[in-house]
Amino acid sequence: MEVRIGITQSPRELSFETDSSADEVRSAVEGALTGGQALVALSDNRGKQYLVPTATIAYVEVGGDGGRRVGFVS
Repeated sequence: MEVRIGITQSPRELSFETDSSADEVRSAVEGALTGGQALVALSDNRGKQYLVPTATIAYVEVGGDGGRRVGFVS
């Protein structure tokens, strides 16, 4: 599943694919935001970990199966 996180004061977004379900990603982000944690930790399907400061999260988009894109993106 594809996860996209918008960061305030940044023109780009963080985008990665994960094996976690939408509910797992949502609960991790909600728990970090409501629990007053400084960072939310998420991992992709290759084992990389992403630590995102909760104060800078503008939005989180959890999509369906992403798949690999082929060709040019306009």
